[in-house]
Amino acid sequence: MNRIRILAQDEILRLVSTRRGIIALAGFLLVWIAVLNYLILPAAAFFVGASDAGIAEVLLARLGLEAWQQWPAPELAVYWVVCLYLLPFFAFISSADQTASDRSRGTLRYLVLRCSRLEIFAGRFLGQCIILVLVVLVTLATVLVAVIFNTPDALPESITHAPVIIVNLWLLVMPYIALMALVSVLAKSARQATLYAVIIWISVSFLVGYLQARFGPLSFLDWVLPGSQVSQLMRLSDWQTLALAPIPIVHTIVLLFVGAFLMYRRDL
Repeated sequence: MNRIRILAQDEILRLVSTRRGIIALAGFLLVWIAVLNYLILPAAAFFVGASDAGIAEVLLARLGLEAWQQWPAPELAVYWVVCLYLLPFFAFISSADQTASDRSRGTLRYLVLRCSRLEIFAGRFLGQCIILVLVVLVTLATVLVAVIFNTPDALPESITHAPVIIVNLWLLVMPYIALMALVSVLAKSARQATLYAVIIWISVSFLVGYLQARFGPLSFLDWVLPGSQVSQLMRLSDWQTLALAPIPIVHTIVLLFVGAFLMYRRDL
């Protein structure tokens, strides 16, 4: 466990000490500033006005987003929906190079002299999970600052809802990180790993579509792809969102199992 922890720390340091990692962080920071200023805050202000005009309930019901009214602050509700779609995209970018570049440079051969292949695989995965949790904490903090300025009375309750958001977003991104860990074992670069992930995603999507068209609606196929629970999460709030937690957990376990098997058998 100590070696896995050290490898996870190294993965975090590598993000802030390499050009690719700094570019990814800078890009996400710029995107997040734009999202906060031009999407989250205007959307929150719009729904506040809609609530004052008495049309929010009708509008949210039409969109299937009645659960928005259960969030203590509109900024938090918009943040919840935005992150359900934005964070998986960032997970694809930031976690694409877990072992690929080390394999092409021959660094893995050096690392396996001091730790096992599975420890390397687990350590890199854990490091990426920590990075995404830190991203959630930072972005959530910016939204809570906005709550302080716009609806300060809702701040205490918003803070109590913060653990719900952190846990759910962490569960959401884990399968994506596990997928990138798997394809990174097969690839020689982060770009190639991303390409493999896109190919796998499209192939599985077409396969699921074909099976449902051929054999009719099969409910279990609705949950095959990571992130398939997002549409349901948008309609939930508070700890009831954990009712969907088994879906990303199963995705993560399966992807990690396949990735660990390939890591164990793959030539370095």
